[in-house]
Amino acid sequence: MQRFARVAAAAGALAAACASSTTATATAPARVTFVGDSVADSLSYVPAAEEALGRGLDLRFDLRVCRRLASTGCPYAGSTPPSALDVVYQWSGRLGQVLVVDVGYNDDPAQYRHGMDDLIQTAGAVGVKRIVWVTLRAAEPVYRETNAVIRSEARRFPQVEVADWDAAGAGKPWFRPDGLHLTARGAVALATWLRPYVLRAVSEARAS
Repeated sequence: MQRFARVAAAAGALAAACASSTTATATAPARVTFVGDSVADSLSYVPAAEEALGRGLDLRFDLRVCRRLASTGCPYAGSTPPSALDVVYQWSGRLGQVLVVDVGYNDDPAQYRHGMDDLIQTAGAVGVKRIVWVTLRAAEPVYRETNAVIRSEARRFPQVEVADWDAAGAGKPWFRPDGLHLTARGAVALATWLRPYVLRAVSEARAS
């Protein structure tokens, strides 16, 4: 019941936002929101990476160290980040039609499916039409478990496309010693590799 109440409230917030906004022109840059944790965070402080991904788009980052998918994150540097689900709910009608999710390194795979389902439904209720869901770099067995959940759950939702970063990054010299976090070169590589997924999502969202 709590899940459906939350989705309904989000849908109401979207309707209010739409009622008070002006009509966007067809040539306006597409709003894309990227929600991530510390692995994706390098995109926000490597200017070449942000440019590679966001060129021609209205790209908004919400990237936080220790973020989790649907539960409160772990404490870091005196603060605790909201979950990705909370970000989607709070941003409501300001997300745009395309959402990128790169979260899971701090999550329990056993809880991930439920959180993923909640996030997808909430995002749809606030106007998101396409989601690009990035797999985890499987440097540890637990991340392979989460990736299996991502692939399985995404098959249930036609609006979700899986971007397999684990496969794309295999054998590449893009990572710091932990095998997860990115060097500056890795941040540019992630952004460049991810851009076609984002552009396809934008095109499909506009056509739907």
